[in-house]
Amino acid sequence: MTIRSMHGHFFRNPQSAIRNPKRNPMKIVVLDGYTLNPGDLSWDRLKELGDCTVHDRTPPDSLLERARGARVLLTNKVILDREAMEQLPDLAYIGVLATGYNVLDIEAARDLGIVVTNVPSYGTDSVAQFVFALLLELASGVGRHDEAVRSGKWSRNPDFSLCDVSMVELAGLTMGIIGYGAIGRAVAGIAQAFGMKVIVFTRTPGEIGQVAYVDLDTVFAQSDVLSLHCPLTPETKGLVSRKRLELMKESALLINTSRGPVVDEAALADALNRGAIAGAGVDVLSLEPPPADNPLLSAANCIITPHVAWATLAARGRLLDTVVGNVKAWMNGQPVNVVG
Repeated sequence: MTIRSMHGHFFRNPQSAIRNPKRNPMKIVVLDGYTLNPGDLSWDRLKELGDCTVHDRTPPDSLLERARGARVLLTNKVILDREAMEQLPDLAYIGVLATGYNVLDIEAARDLGIVVTNVPSYGTDSVAQFVFALLLELASGVGRHDEAVRSGKWSRNPDFSLCDVSMVELAGLTMGIIGYGAIGRAVAGIAQAFGMKVIVFTRTPGEIGQVAYVDLDTVFAQSDVLSLHCPLTPETKGLVSRKRLELMKESALLINTSRGPVVDEAALADALNRGAIAGAGVDVLSLEPPPADNPLLSAANCIITPHVAWATLAARGRLLDTVVGNVKAWMNGQPVNVVG
């Protein structure tokens, strides 16, 4: 059964498979729940909404078997393409356990009347905090200095102070931000608290306030620190290209907590190894986990973390709360956070 929305689109009725909810509960399947909840949160509120099965991970060859009969599928990184959706006639709702939804064929979901929701803004503060964790490691070398102490290098040093790496003061430097959504704005606020000047490239500039809007070439050329906060789209893929890296200062630092493919990794590795820029901190890569031949793994002065900027306990708790709220709203016929 399908029903028409107020906008004239047809979608699969959330209640059409439930004649008696107590005897025929909504089937809910979480395809890859481990990264959201490795055991320190509870799925109980979701399980109250229906017959819920949670899988830590789902390999591609198990997708159809696990999803068959489900009205609700929740996915983080498991790909749901048109072919899969067409083989799941009971499927009426897909909830993405993240903000980005490029794992789905949105057009296919629309054609098949499947509602898709995501979770916006749950990780704003956590990701903004992590930007500065990466930046401060590059600027102050806390981890590297700790390693120098533990290896005995300070004990062997004749002076009271051992400055093992060159350190950078952030006050007075220019922070460039590409993408000025919630996370970009949070990063700008922290940068200003450090005494940094903020310049921004965005396709949708708003009120100027205490930041300066500049064009794309200018944000590359003038930034002492460049932080990426744009979504992955055909336009942003490879945005940080060899040509644009050549615009940057030799002393500049690049931070990427957005999406790996926004950066041409070979070009970035080459720029780092040649000293064309001073350093990079990245929490995302083009393939995750990375193959051993990813050029950034051996690049000079490149800090890489395993896609964890989003994953504080507080942020994951907000994410799970919103996922449950999204499903409940859809079951009540008033879906929220709909994408596509």
